[in-house]
Amino acid sequence: MARLDIFIQEIENRKEQEIHLLESTLAEKKAEIKHSKEITVKELQEQFAEDAKAKSQREFARIVEASKLNAKKILFEAINANMDSTFEVIRQEMINYVQNPEYKNLLKKMVNYAKNTLGPDIIIHCREKDNSIVKGMNIPIGGSSINTLGGILAENKEGTMELDLTFEELLRSKEDDIKGFLIERMTK
Repeated sequence: MARLDIFIQEIENRKEQEIHLLESTLAEKKAEIKHSKEITVKELQEQFAEDAKAKSQREFARIVEASKLNAKKILFEAINANMDSTFEVIRQEMINYVQNPEYKNLLKKMVNYAKNTLGPDIIIHCREKDNSIVKGMNIPIGGSSINTLGGILAENKEGTMELDLTFEELLRSKEDDIKGFLIERMTK
């Protein structure tokens, strides 16, 4: 029986050693898994943080660009409104200018310019109020009067060439220069 007890004792010792070995292996595996889990979690957190940062930077850039575009649109609308107002003031000044005695001299200069450009035999179209000034220069007036703020429309006798020196046409032809000047002044 003593041998049986020794044999049982040996089996129990081996069992304890195997259990101890298994517990030790289990603890190592748990530690490895925990370490692996921590590394994986850390890598995922870093990856998600980088992705979130990249997405937030793209969103920030999109918002900034949209804001810049909106600011340009507002500035453009303000400049256009200011230009419209300025052109209205210019038109009003032209209306006032035709009441000024200097306008008569300007009209004479326009007629002389038209003669130099189209030749001495020209026909002038003008406002009804300007007929007396043009007739005083011995220049024929063609047809009915024109609807303009001021200035003249000249043509050669054959009607093959025309020179538009009305205030509206002069303003229209210089509109880009005026807008450039105004934008330069407004953005300073």
